[in-house]
This record gives sequence, structure tokens and C-alpha cells, in this order.
Amino acid sequence: MRILSGIQSSGETGCHLGNYFGAIRQHVAHQSEHEGIFFIADYHSMTTVRDAALRRRMVLDVALDYLACGLDPAQAILYRQSDLAETCELAWMLSTVTPMGLLQRAHSYKDKVAQGVQADHGLFAYPVLMAADILQFNPDLVPVGQDQKQHLEMARDMAQRFNHVYEREVFALPEPLIPKDVAVVPGLDGRKMSKTYENTIGMFWPAKRVKKAVMAVVTDSTPVEDPKDTDATVFQLWSLFASPAERESYFAEARKGGLGYGHVKQDLLARLMDYFGPMRERREELAKRPDDVEDVLSQGVARARELMRPILSAARDASGLGRPA
Repeated sequence: MRILSGIQSSGETGCHLGNYFGAIRQHVAHQSEHEGIFFIADYHSMTTVRDAALRRRMVLDVALDYLACGLDPAQAILYRQSDLAETCELAWMLSTVTPMGLLQRAHSYKDKVAQGVQADHGLFAYPVLMAADILQFNPDLVPVGQDQKQHLEMARDMAQRFNHVYEREVFALPEPLIPKDVAVVPGLDGRKMSKTYENTIGMFWPAKRVKKAVMAVVTDSTPVEDPKDTDATVFQLWSLFASPAERESYFAEARKGGLGYGHVKQDLLARLMDYFGPMRERREELAKRPDDVEDVLSQGVARARELMRPILSAARDASGLGRPA
């Protein structure tokens, strides 16, 4: 089966724990089971990032993170979104059949505007570009979290609308892949970990910065000797690095009292650094060879273009664009 997903290159902090446990880890697992296509969404980053040099650094950071976490270019496709400029052509084609009301209902647009993000056309039309990212490959499955499911539903709506208007089944309707065992990773303040909220812990930050972030996880003032609420953010983060048996034992100890939040944070820090240790080493080595990373992206987009070319050609032919087939 063909699986398609992407991660946005935004923010100066690289990928964080939420990106890893919510997406990257699953992407790496899928590559040996399915035909995986993964892209770094630098077009999408243009709604918030206005610095060209920064955008290029962020793309490299995400590529390094993916490769360090185990994505194998021999198995899966990894490419930079802007290297496949044809995606924007398809986005325009889809935009001409997309009702305004559909875009006005987008939760992501409303949320970002409420957070103070400038309400420009790029932000408003974001779901159309995302639909083009997906539909150009006719994937079977698209891994999404519950908070992203609406975007996939909108892509399906656009596909159906295009097929209906031009009376041809150009686009297949992808299904969402929502893993049941993937929890929403909380940030330092208890909200969902997000660069938007500036509450992240970077996987590959310098050790001192990781420690500072972990120690800044918000806790209450419950005394050491009193029972602890194991739904607290610090316990949720700790759980990411513990086995079921370890969680059961540790949580029982916390509920009895005598376990301080400071101790939990120290143990969380040790487990986090140990877990990402081998990946850190791989990333450091890869970072010394940026040309090799660019080669991976170049080879990836060449393979991606071969897969999307017949679908784009079918869309152009169905809508009467270009020379008749």
C-alpha cells in the first residue's frame, strides 16, 4: 500500500518529541511495510516563516532528523516539497473546484488566526495545497492525528468535486491512518507540544538545553510525601520512555507518596538522553556531509515525480489543459 505524509519545516528548534512520537517514529516503521512517500513541507512554512536562509536551514534540519531517526532512502522516498513545483499547479486546479465554504470551515485556519497569525491568502488556502500534496500520488493511506483528520476529509471532498466536475475518476480517495497507540505528546505547559506554543523539547538540542526544558515542565506544589496525580504532564512525558511494567510500578509508587517531581524529571532526562543517544550520534555524522543529504532529497524528488506524473497528466487532460493527449 502507498502511504503519504509530510512534516512542516517551521521554527528554529528542529523536530521535537511531539513530532517524533506523533509522526516520525510511525513513518520509519511504515517504510518496511508499505510504499512510503514523505516530504518536507517548505511551501507550507511560507505562511509563517519569511526568512529565506532560515527556511533552507530548517529543511536541512528536518532531513537530518528523519535520516538520524532511521528513515532509509533505499526504502522510502524523502523529498523537499518545493522541489516538486508541479504540486502548485495541481493546487491551482483543485482551488477552482473548491467551495469557499469548505475553506471557511477549516479548524486550523480559525485556530491560527485566533493565535495571532496573519490571515493572508496562503493561510486560508493552506488546505488546498495540502490536498495537492496528497492527491498527486493517489495514496491508499495518510497517517494523521485526530486534529489533522479534517484536512484529509477536505482533500477527499476536493477529489470528489474534481472527479464530478470533469466526469473522470482522476483522483482516488485516500483513507486516514490513525494509530490507536499514538498519544498526543504534552508540552512543557501541559498543552499539546507545538512550536506555535513554544513549549517543546527538541530531540537533538544540546544536552544543557534539553535539561533546562525538562526541568521547566510545569508541576503543581504537591509535597514530596503526598500522593501524585499520574496524569500530570511530567508523568505523561516520562511514560513515553517506559515499558508498561515500568509505568505500572512507577505510577503505583507515585500514588502512594514519597516520589518528588524533581526525581521524576531527573529520571525523564536520563531516559530521554539515553533513548535518543544513538540517533544523536548518527545526526552529528550526517551533519558533516550536507551534500549527501541534498543527494537524498534530489533522488527522492526524482522518484516522487515519476509517481505523480501520470496523475497530473490525467488531471490536465480531464480538465482540458495543454496539448490534447
